[in-house]
Amino acid sequence: MSATPSARFFKRVTPGGRAVVAWGAGMVFTALLRIRVPGQDAPEVFPGFVILRWDGLLMLAVGTLLTLRGSALLARRPTAAFNYFLVAPVIASTPLGVDAIPFAQYLAVDVALYAIAAGRPRREAWRALLLALGLLVVYLAVRLLAGWSAGTTGTLAVALTALVAWLLGRSEGQAREYAERSRAQATEQAVTTERLRIAREMHDTVAHSIGIVALQAGAARRVIATQPEAARQALAEIETASRETLAGLRRMVGALRTTDPEAEAGSEADPVGIPRTTVAAGRTATATELQGLPEMPGLSALDQLAELTGNAGVRVAVRRIGAPGPLPPDIDLSAFRIVQESVTNVVRHSGADSCTVTVDRRDPEHLAVTVEDRGPVPGHARVSTGPGSGYGLTGMRERVAVLHGEFTAGPRPGGGFRVTARLPLPTGVMPR
Repeated sequence: MSATPSARFFKRVTPGGRAVVAWGAGMVFTALLRIRVPGQDAPEVFPGFVILRWDGLLMLAVGTLLTLRGSALLARRPTAAFNYFLVAPVIASTPLGVDAIPFAQYLAVDVALYAIAAGRPRREAWRALLLALGLLVVYLAVRLLAGWSAGTTGTLAVALTALVAWLLGRSEGQAREYAERSRAQATEQAVTTERLRIAREMHDTVAHSIGIVALQAGAARRVIATQPEAARQALAEIETASRETLAGLRRMVGALRTTDPEAEAGSEADPVGIPRTTVAAGRTATATELQGLPEMPGLSALDQLAELTGNAGVRVAVRRIGAPGPLPPDIDLSAFRIVQESVTNVVRHSGADSCTVTVDRRDPEHLAVTVEDRGPVPGHARVSTGPGSGYGLTGMRERVAVLHGEFTAGPRPGGGFRVTARLPLPTGVMPR
């Protein structure tokens, strides 16, 4: 559900702006108390003679200026700003002829106190609360020591409202801190899950390569005496497979070394690289719809992925630029996983009816893959949480980082969304 216009406006107003509004409301309330409004025979409070003079009006103006100054500093220097907010009600209360600081003059202090309690560290929040309550105590004590009348119960009521504002602010601040910790933990878990999935895929790739090496070594042993040329070819294939496997291991092991193996028991990753429990509900393109893909797919399986995604209602156009050629297994698989996750996000979040996958091999030192859509079709709004959000993007970003590549994801200038991964190719991998 979208926010109402009033809620959106409230979010756009800064804490300093809210404090100014509170001060203005307090001044209006103070004025209404001192005039006869319809339905009353007399004003609630008779104005003191000082407020009707130039010096009384000057004090009210000075209090307003101090509040404006405090509101301008509240976001950048909250401690200094709060001092302005505390001095303003003392000055503004003087010409009112009251025996305690009124609640209306303390509204701006309450708003500033809430903002500091919600957004500043605990020590600073406690300091603001002690200053707000201490000012009321000192104001009351000065009047008592001077032998003047003091509004003790009124001061207690104002102190209670300040305490409630502080408690509400601390509650919001703690909820915000908890939400940030939860997001950080979820992101860390997504990264760990993706790393474990990469490690499992690397294990399968190495096992496959070792199997090829064993078969070729056996064949070379049998024919080395009778068919030396065939044995030489088998040994060449053994060398190639061994070098590719070793290079892939070197690229992966450094980044995966710190992964906690115990995290694997917590969640099972689906074919797009995020925990099943995270995406099981409300998903359009499910894991079962992609079961027709090979167990260890590469970019050669993009046409098959496009066909399966088309069955889910989104057309996928695959463009290949540059001369095709072999790729190391880990890079080939990672590029495919990035495309697969991006296409899945188009199906789940974009509201688009088509997307384009581009594989660019023109640069002999890099492989670039791009997935982009044109945005939601009419009547189907985008439901994603925004650019850079979500654990699918986190997994893709981690996979690219493991390969020391470059990853970008964000809205397209003409509408829609674009994901681009640029993966470095090892020396000697040339299109042919």
